[in-house]
Amino acid sequence: MNPVKPGETRRTPWIVGVSGASGTPYAASVLRALLAAGESVDLVVSRASRLTLLDETGISFRDAHWGEDLREWLDRGADGKPGTFEADITDVRYWNAGDLAAGPSSGSYPSKGMLIVPASTACVAGVALGLSKDLLQRAASVTLKERRKLVVAVRETPLNGQTLRHLVTLDDAGASVVPASPGFYAGATHIQDLVDFVAGRVLDAAGVGHDLYRRWEGELGGGTSGQ
Repeated sequence: MNPVKPGETRRTPWIVGVSGASGTPYAASVLRALLAAGESVDLVVSRASRLTLLDETGISFRDAHWGEDLREWLDRGADGKPGTFEADITDVRYWNAGDLAAGPSSGSYPSKGMLIVPASTACVAGVALGLSKDLLQRAASVTLKERRKLVVAVRETPLNGQTLRHLVTLDDAGASVVPASPGFYAGATHIQDLVDFVAGRVLDAAGVGHDLYRRWEGELGGGTSGQ
């Protein structure tokens, strides 16, 4: 559970759900930034996302060795180069996506909200329809019913009418829909810059401070200075 010792404050994490859409570097960037901001994280990795992670990074995410695998994942840049970053995962708690008795499955479990990054169209549909087929979807449903912040970083193109209607349903329910659509005004020179822009917009929607990208300040050409 979540015991609170004398003199300590209750741990209130952000729940991060990783679905099977392409875009695992987005999730890695969000996770690193949350931890750098001193936030606690509860991590849910869907079964489908493990296949995507293996395909995009070569990393097998294993329940019994999740800490080791998470460190290896967060250690890599968006270009796949190891040793690019170093993240302290001390305050990460991992929950198996099949564990519907896990803490985040209940509204009484404390959390600040949930970020789904990347969000597949299947995940979007499941959350919009309230299916709760796994812990990721259940935690998102709980987040909505408890009126906590839910940010959905949908990563798919093109979007059909059905998915668009599901996204409108989520917006109507109070979620923030953040398409994984990088902006170029921040002066990106590397794939990591584009990934960090999207991750930064996810964190902006959640209200978490970060320094992942250069913000627009009303001056044309600012993104090309020094290049």
